[in-house]
Amino acid sequence: MACGSTSLWAGETSWFCCGSAWGPCGSAGGGACGNCRSSANHGAWPNASQACWDITRPDLCGENIPRRGCGAVMNVRHQCSGATVCITITDCGPRTKEWCGEATCCNGACRTNRVLDLTPAAFSAIGSLSSGKLPVYIYE
Repeated sequence: MACGSTSLWAGETSWFCCGSAWGPCGSAGGGACGNCRSSANHGAWPNASQACWDITRPDLCGENIPRRGCGAVMNVRHQCSGATVCITITDCGPRTKEWCGEATCCNGACRTNRVLDLTPAAFSAIGSLSSGKLPVYIYE
């Protein structure tokens, strides 16, 4: 898996559980792609498919997020610390329409709208699970 450096998007990320139990997660499903694991550097993207888009509706928050399906690779960088993690898209989410206008800030710079969910393993690589959300830049 090779993570790129071409800017794709910016926004908020949170974390979610999928696959077998790991860390703070109990037993959960394998995600929309069937291979999501909480212990791996995986993520959920709101435009992984048309069905996903219909559920997440990022356009209702003014986000015209490009389609990136199962297996797409992204590099996620914490806006403030610069910490990065390379992830593979293995699920659909987050439900961006439910978080319109939500903002996460650091050092006076903010990102709005939840546009990416990371597994606990991936989120922990760039921030503390207890923070819940992080402002990020996303590259491919």
